[in-house]
Amino acid sequence: MNSHFVIAIDGPSGTGKSTTARLLAKNLGITYLDTGAMYRAIALVALDANISPENTDALKNVLQKTEISFDGENHILINGVSRETDIRSSRVSGSVSLYSAIPEVREALTEKQREFGSKASCVLDGRDIGTVVFPNAQFKFFLVTDLKVRAKRRMEELLLRGENVSLEEVMESLAERDEQDSNRKVAPLRKAEDAVEIDTTHLTIEQQVEKIRAAVSVGATLESPSHNQKK
Repeated sequence: MNSHFVIAIDGPSGTGKSTTARLLAKNLGITYLDTGAMYRAIALVALDANISPENTDALKNVLQKTEISFDGENHILINGVSRETDIRSSRVSGSVSLYSAIPEVREALTEKQREFGSKASCVLDGRDIGTVVFPNAQFKFFLVTDLKVRAKRRMEELLLRGENVSLEEVMESLAERDEQDSNRKVAPLRKAEDAVEIDTTHLTIEQQVEKIRAAVSVGATLESPSHNQKK
């Protein structure tokens, strides 16, 4: 596990990608890059400035002037200011797919993600990590979960943030986002042909992490020089 490698975790919203990726990175002692937070950050800045997804010129200006980074706890910083709570709001969740579908937005953030991934071993989660951002990633996983289970998880998160929403509202929002993500023209949500699919419906986060960690460990062992020499 000393060589440079990338772990790509894709899947729909609410499958536990981000939490799993974050804990997996900590377990392996490598970097976690929250790509979803990066798209949410751009959506938040655009919404705050009343810039619609159709206004590509204004969005290009936003991309040029917005510096995205992460603090020591991996919380998003927008131009040096923590906006972690703001990017997780229902307002951003309901609009982020529209902004992330814009070619200029995806191109700019994909370039930044590749730059991060070229410097250090890392775990990335999103919807096109294994198909577009890092198609040659050494390890690829695609998480799937029953819609109602996903909605319950997301509703609990929103309630903890003080947002009063119903299960039906969250299910409808997730279904709509799935539709947008899967049918957008640029980098749609889809499973990479060489990705390992994992159904997380009945798994705890800890079980998800262990399942992926075990697969990564086995893969690294099979590809190690010492193993090949023993053959």
